[in-house]
Amino acid sequence: MFVFLSKFLPLLIYPLGLACLLILLSLLLRISPVWQKRLVVLALVLLWLGGNRWVAYSLTYTLERKIHPPAELPPADVILVLGGGTESSDAPRSGVEVNGAGDRVIHAVRLYRQGIAPYILLSGGNIEWLSARTTTPALEMRELMLFMGVPDSVLILQDQSQNTAEDVFYSTQILRERGFDKVILVTSAQHMPRAVYLFREQGIDVIPSPADYSITDAEWRSLWQANFPAQIINVLPNAGYLSMTTTSLKEYLGMLVNSLRNLINLS
Repeated sequence: MFVFLSKFLPLLIYPLGLACLLILLSLLLRISPVWQKRLVVLALVLLWLGGNRWVAYSLTYTLERKIHPPAELPPADVILVLGGGTESSDAPRSGVEVNGAGDRVIHAVRLYRQGIAPYILLSGGNIEWLSARTTTPALEMRELMLFMGVPDSVLILQDQSQNTAEDVFYSTQILRERGFDKVILVTSAQHMPRAVYLFREQGIDVIPSPADYSITDAEWRSLWQANFPAQIINVLPNAGYLSMTTTSLKEYLGMLVNSLRNLINLS
């Protein structure tokens, strides 16, 4: 039930879901025409704000720059990769594929080949009622890494988790069982602040090595220096920017929930 609520309730808070809810309320509630119009206008404002480039980039850039990785990674015991960058090999695909976060896998292999750590821990399971995939992200990452020449003997799988909190819980168990103290954490830059927080909360002082940056420094500078035609395009709602905003809000919401939980535990 907790996993279901953690996936369902945020959908009503993100711009698209909240806008749809407001429009639905304007149609169903017996309220004055003035308030109906206000609800519709509010829904449109939410979609416009969530879907324009300025808001999407501002939320994402701030999130991706919260964690500053070390200039040079020290030798470690293991590279821990959080799932989310792969797609299953189910038909009609000819094999495992990567999605927009697939840089996680490539980055982890690059670190392994640089000799940063002798082992790679792959973390990621399925929510069976939500996903039709027949494999887990951990197994999919393993297949890709084997294809890229990583020996199977160095790969450790954790495929029980259904969300980030469980990624941390089950991975921490493996790290302690194997006596791994120095851990390089690889995940998307947007996801790194929340993941680092949760691991450190469990007493695992991971060393962040983010991948999959959505916004480069050059793109950030150009956002504010673009010419008038570009700014017109930037301010108009776009499905891609709406998705970027939603992804960032998911991370901010997760960090807020963690902070509130800690406040409740302290009280």
